[in-house]
Amino acid sequence: MDLLSLLREGELTVEGRLVVASNLTLLGRVTHGDASVRCVYKPVSGEQPLWDFPDGTLAAREAAAYELSAAAGWHVVPPTVLRPDGPFGAGMCQAWMDQGEAELGAGRVDVVPASAPPAGGWLPILEAVDGDGTPVLLVHADDPGLRRLAVFDAVVNNADRKGGHVLAGDRSVAPSVAEVVGVDHGVCFNADPKLRTVLWGWAGSALTAAERSELERLRALAGGALGTTLGELLTDEEVAATLARIDALLARGTMPSPEGRMPVPWPVF
Repeated sequence: MDLLSLLREGELTVEGRLVVASNLTLLGRVTHGDASVRCVYKPVSGEQPLWDFPDGTLAAREAAAYELSAAAGWHVVPPTVLRPDGPFGAGMCQAWMDQGEAELGAGRVDVVPASAPPAGGWLPILEAVDGDGTPVLLVHADDPGLRRLAVFDAVVNNADRKGGHVLAGDRSVAPSVAEVVGVDHGVCFNADPKLRTVLWGWAGSALTAAERSELERLRALAGGALGTTLGELLTDEEVAATLARIDALLARGTMPSPEGRMPVPWPVF
C-alpha cells in the first residue's frame, strides 16, 4: 500500500495532542497490516471558527496545498489526505515529519539580537523588540529550499507562514519530499489577498528561469486535471483566484512585495 492510501485508508489511532495549536491537532498513527506511519490528524470538528474563512474548510485546504505542491513537483508539503473518517470524524491526515536534531524553523528562520546580525547568507525581514525591550531582527537563510517554499506560499496565498511551520523533510517517511517543507496550510487559498509570511527576503526579486518554467507548467496543470482536483476541495472562486495569482506572478516576473505594513504573522514562530 502506498503512503497516500495508507494515510487515507489505514486504521487511525490517536496517541497524543499538540497543545500549542489553535485548532485540535492530534498526533496519531495509521496502520494497515505490516505498514504503519505516524501522522498528524486534524478533525474538522476541532476547527475553530475564523471570520475570513468558511467554517469547516481548513482540512480541505490542507489537502489542496499538498495536491498543488505535488503537481508542481515542489514536494514542499508532506503527503496529506482528506480522510472521510477517524476517531473524531472526517479530517486532514498528514505524514509526520520527524525532526530529529533539526532546530525550530529547520535552522533557517531565526530571531537574533539586532546588535549582532548573522554573517552572510541571511536575509533580514524586520526589526522589533523582544519582551525585555532589546532590539532584535527576524531573519531567514538565503536558501533555495526556503525560496521554493516562498514561491509556493505566493501561489496558495498562505495567510500564516510562521517560522515554526518550516520543517526539515523526513525522507525516511516520504522519499520524494523536499529538504525543506512547510506545514499548517489550513488558511490558504482565500480569494482575497492574505499573504502573511516570515519569508519576505526575496520580495521584488526577479523570478529565475527555472521558477518561471515551474509556474508555467503549474498553470497548465491548474487549468486542467489539477484544477479539477482543487475544485473538489475549494470553491470555484478560490480555484480561479489561484490561477490568477499564477498569472500575476508570471506577468510581473518578480516575487511578491508587501503592500504597506510588512504582513508578518504573529507570533512569528
